Amino acid sequence: MKLKITGKELRAIGYPENPVISIAMNVMQKHYKFIDKGDAMVLLKNILATPNEYKDDKILGIIAEQLIPKEKAEGEEISLNQYGIQFSVFGQEHIDEKAMHQMYQAAKLPVSVAGALMPDAHSGYGLPIGGVLATDNAVIPYGVGVDIGCRMCLSIFDIHPQELKSKEAFFVRELGAATLFGSSAQFRQAEDHAIMDNELFYQLPLLKTLHGRAWKQLGSSGSGNHFAEFGIIEIVEKDETLNVETGLYVGFLTHSGSRALGANIANYYTKLAISKRRLPQEAKNLAWLSLDEEAGMEYWLSMNLAGDYASACHHVIHDKIAKQLGRKPVKMVENHHNFAWKEMLDGKEMVVHRKGATPAGKNVLGIIPGSMTADGFIVKGRGETASINSASHGAGRKMSRSRAIESVTDKQFKDELQKFGVKLLGGGLDESPFAYKDIHTVMQSQKALVDVVGKFTPKIVKMDGAKHKIWKKKNDEIPGE
Repeated sequence: MKLKITGKELRAIGYPENPVISIAMNVMQKHYKFIDKGDAMVLLKNILATPNEYKDDKILGIIAEQLIPKEKAEGEEISLNQYGIQFSVFGQEHIDEKAMHQMYQAAKLPVSVAGALMPDAHSGYGLPIGGVLATDNAVIPYGVGVDIGCRMCLSIFDIHPQELKSKEAFFVRELGAATLFGSSAQFRQAEDHAIMDNELFYQLPLLKTLHGRAWKQLGSSGSGNHFAEFGIIEIVEKDETLNVETGLYVGFLTHSGSRALGANIANYYTKLAISKRRLPQEAKNLAWLSLDEEAGMEYWLSMNLAGDYASACHHVIHDKIAKQLGRKPVKMVENHHNFAWKEMLDGKEMVVHRKGATPAGKNVLGIIPGSMTADGFIVKGRGETASINSASHGAGRKMSRSRAIESVTDKQFKDELQKFGVKLLGGGLDESPFAYKDIHTVMQSQKALVDVVGKFTPKIVKMDGAKHKIWKKKNDEIPGE
């Protein structure tokens, strides 16, 4: 009697409801048609239990192949969680809905563990600017941002601020000579710095191609909201962490990042992450790389190199200024934003992304600038867990670049500069003070996150001097993100 096996019988012994049922029926009835049915069922049970043992069998391997668990195909679509993790919001009444929506999206990622939104938050690509996100063993390139390791650096000089007025021409000249501005700016002669000898430039193919340009951009400052400026430092009360005596000083403050090096790293690994983990269209820029995979480890190393490079850029500029002033600073304060750190949260190591957010762990010093006319602040972190040890990285935009250009007149802009006694070199309407939130309101919203230990008042400000045009919408938030 010929063997006959039904789908119902295969389901009864545990075969899944998929094409393997019809395949198994056909294989058994074609090649084992005279075998005892009991023996046939025992054989099928064995294949189901240990398919790997049969995968090389010329006949039974066809069945086994259907039963061996498939590895997740690269590029397979991943769904967001229905409910996101809870996250803290500081100054919510001043944060636009688009930024809130982006944070809610990030909270639904399968790798998200904790989050927070800073009071200067506004929309960007992927994670909103001002967004903080902790993930489990995963790094999100656009959670770090395009300008990797964008950084604030402040040198405090024991010079009376009156000299900024009496020797204005000197400070203007030195400010112009200390750095170059513009997204494509390069020096004719490269600076000498140990960062350019980092072995990663010779080991990773992408970094090899970026080495020459990075060297020529070392010590330059970019465009958008990047600046170099002299101003007045006021220390009202001596703080043991800052350790600077009370009084007035001249401050030199810079804000810039990793230039083309960081942008190319960000774009390359974001595309790679998107190809590996296909998220819903509205969340695709939140694609991540696992730190266990080669691409994730490469990005992590490249990101850290870009951060060190950004720091080196600032130090090159500050060293030039210190040399021309003929004295060393009494104190330097600096901090990254647009970066990811490995930090302990609830006893477990997590990857903490701060995209446009200042590290504010207990007693950690940082700088939070206002605008080209508004005060900035030297702060000391309070180590607040609700903000994941973070604070804002500035006042935050309240107008897009294109809207600022369209709504602010040249006269309004000039009057505002004159009102605050600020001399502007370069710059444009897209970065006018009107484009930014009130820094004092922002600071009020994060009193639980940082203590103010010093104030910086801008007086001579240098920014990109390129002719400003209406920004295309898709590029509205990129410079200095």
